[in-house]
Amino acid sequence: MQHLHDIFAANRRGQAVGIYSVCSAHSLVLKAAMLKAKADNSLLLVESTANQVNQFGGYTGMQPADFIDFVHTLAAQTGLDRQRLIFGGDHLGPVCWTDQPAEQALQLCETLIRTYVQAGFCKIHLDTSMPCADDPAVLNDEIIAARAARLCAVAEQESSRLDRRLSYVIGTEVPAPGGVNALEHHLAPTPVDNVLHTLKAHQQAFAAAGLNEQTWDKVVAVVVQPGVEFDNTQVHDFSADQAARLSGAIHQVPNLVYEAHSTDYQLPEALAALVKGHFAILKVGPALTFALREGLFALSHIEDALIEETRRSGLRRLCEAELAQQPKYWQKFYPDVQNQPWLRFFSYSDRIRYYWNQPGLAAAVEKLLGNLSQIAIPLPLLSQYMPVQYQAVRRKKLAPQGEALLLDKLTDVLGDYARACQPLDTLGSQLR
Repeated sequence: MQHLHDIFAANRRGQAVGIYSVCSAHSLVLKAAMLKAKADNSLLLVESTANQVNQFGGYTGMQPADFIDFVHTLAAQTGLDRQRLIFGGDHLGPVCWTDQPAEQALQLCETLIRTYVQAGFCKIHLDTSMPCADDPAVLNDEIIAARAARLCAVAEQESSRLDRRLSYVIGTEVPAPGGVNALEHHLAPTPVDNVLHTLKAHQQAFAAAGLNEQTWDKVVAVVVQPGVEFDNTQVHDFSADQAARLSGAIHQVPNLVYEAHSTDYQLPEALAALVKGHFAILKVGPALTFALREGLFALSHIEDALIEETRRSGLRRLCEAELAQQPKYWQKFYPDVQNQPWLRFFSYSDRIRYYWNQPGLAAAVEKLLGNLSQIAIPLPLLSQYMPVQYQAVRRKKLAPQGEALLLDKLTDVLGDYARACQPLDTLGSQLR
């Protein structure tokens, strides 16, 4: 954790350094991230959301301890030193239980926090910004802060018992996990006064909950809106000019940096500008599984061209059937019925990511990669369906086989984040 604090301190001093956070539970995404971290000799921050992983299993079927075991297994397979892994819990709050009264939801949140800390997560995002069933439509900062302090007290009690040091992320203007259904017409960065009020409300709530100054000092970042977001078909691009006052305001509060959510699909120069603007933590998730889906569908088309029909995985057809049979993860997010057929597969929101762990699709992916591991994919097919990887194969930097091609495609996305955070040019010597 000390290296993480070193990064934040350097960012506050004006060095354009940061860390990206991989928010995914997919094994191929995590493998690619581990290979990238290994190649860069950098830290890897891996986060799971309360939707993905919770005491009931989440949509992955994993509890927090299961997730850490899962990531450690992948680290062993890829040769990444465990010491380079940092585990974060994202959106830890009532997000899964907003249909219940607040008190019942918060009791479930206390168990959620406790299981995350017990498992070994050390970066805890306390997200109590969403209203519950008996709440008003919009919660004020004081309610959000009081609930965050309540959950922080649970985390502190558990970490003290286990002799573990935690770091906390707070905030009241938190983007919805996984993107939004429609972009705001005038999406603007969080006003500076709002940030200062949020921090004051949390500091007062921590004190009211009996949490001392040493606990408050563990708050390392605040989530704000930098002016970035994506919906099903559009991306709101970051403007450093519009966020200039917000970026400068970080010096009004000691020891903190900003955490930027929904940075998926931002251009490389925007990611670099975010880091320079003191958004030292860049969260990415859907953009990685979007690239995963692109790669899997490309390989599926290649499979159709090379493998006889009876031996094919039928991945795209199975995806269509799975989404039709279980519409709960996408239907309300794609209300435009006319465009639903293509949104189900190609939306920036990438709701298909919720289905890859279904046994039928997992088996189809395994079969697809197995089919394409036994043959060298012809160059013209690579040029047609995976042109960037085609160039790497031509340069003898990449094997023309299924999983290697897929991991390389994911690494392209991670590379934009790694370059923005500059792990080698600035802090590389400290992290070795």
